Amino acid sequence: MRIIAGRFRGLALASVGKGDAGAHLRPTTDRVRESLFSMLTGGRFGDPIEDARVLDLFAGTGALGLEALSRGASHVTFVDDGRKSLSLIRENVAKCRCKDEVTIVKRDATRLPEGTPHDLIFLDPPYGKGMGEKALASAMTGGWIAPGALIVWEENAEITLPDGVELLDSRRYGDTVISVCEMVD
Repeated sequence: MRIIAGRFRGLALASVGKGDAGAHLRPTTDRVRESLFSMLTGGRFGDPIEDARVLDLFAGTGALGLEALSRGASHVTFVDDGRKSLSLIRENVAKCRCKDEVTIVKRDATRLPEGTPHDLIFLDPPYGKGMGEKALASAMTGGWIAPGALIVWEENAEITLPDGVELLDSRRYGDTVISVCEMVD
């Protein structure tokens, strides 16, 4: 895994090999991450990354949030409760030398406390467990999602969007489906 573009371009991130099923680590591949960011920056959504406050739920290795930071986001909040994930996020933040631009929250993403609004949300829950819906509801209730925010949801099963969230685009990459949604309420 590596950062694809921006100020950290080419930086190799901490490796988890094929992932860690016990820790629910299933890193987004470079190819899917590159396609995702091409979709986001391709003009259809304006420039959702520049100066954005990013919320990375089920952050895993932190690769999605760090890619956004590399491409111009102002701050990233990583949320994960896995010991291995938190260790990888800290290691990757150290590699990027961006400690002052991130917040790491050790928390179950489905049970968020009150927070501050973010403009771009990455939601990459363990596949097929319905945790994405719970985390999104928790983030909405806790004030973590700004009006008009883009939500990028990675899943392998059908997703159910709550009221106030609209699907803008959806693309399949093998068994992974990337859905780009917008907070409309």
